[in-house]
Amino acid sequence: MRKNVLLVLGASSDIGMSVAKKFAQEGFDIQLAGRNSYNLENHCTDLGIRYKVNANFYELDALDFNSHEKFVRSLPILPNVVVSCIGLLGDQSESELKIKKNVTVIRTNFEGVVSLFSIFANYFIDRGNGTLIGISSVAGDRGRASNYIYGSAKAGLNAFLSGLRNRLFSYGVNVLTVKPGYVTTKMTSGLKLPKALTTNPEKVAYCIYKAYKNKKDVLYVLPIWKFIMIFIILIPESIFKKMQL
Repeated sequence: MRKNVLLVLGASSDIGMSVAKKFAQEGFDIQLAGRNSYNLENHCTDLGIRYKVNANFYELDALDFNSHEKFVRSLPILPNVVVSCIGLLGDQSESELKIKKNVTVIRTNFEGVVSLFSIFANYFIDRGNGTLIGISSVAGDRGRASNYIYGSAKAGLNAFLSGLRNRLFSYGVNVLTVKPGYVTTKMTSGLKLPKALTTNPEKVAYCIYKAYKNKKDVLYVLPIWKFIMIFIILIPESIFKKMQL
């Protein structure tokens, strides 16, 4: 009997590697994809030895849209689960002044994922099953001055994943939106994160696997974030625009 296969897009991220380890622990064969994919070789070796699974790495540039169809076709096995850990936090102040930085943040967090997931969606429809998991952010729930460029891309991703979930449901394909909140990773190093609202990549991976098994639609890794964001969303715009958030 063939094993299930997990593909991690943006696999060099801390969350990506933790998700790969968790699914490998559960018996999934692993496909890791990212830029400079040779850096993933040691991770594949470790996964194979540690969990007795097949693990392979592939080159992928999320912003090279013309290569995405070829990338999917080149995979020796169409995965059962695809998780996108593609992301770029960027620097809000820098992005406000340097438009190229602004555009790169938006294209990486939104357009790259949309392109790849749209292709996989069509393959999964033909097969009649599969799961797409998008790592989004609570920053996408409402635009705030401190990170609205990153947040706007994640807001777009949230809407895309919601629409894709609606489209694919009748075909037996699941779509999961993950909103981790603050996570201690390389991307957030140097930031002062409140302990009560911060988790780690291993916890994120555990919750993602559990949500996948339960076929959830939206996952707030720390439940408190769901209530925080409900409160923030309900603040009238006339008041919200005056707040320093």
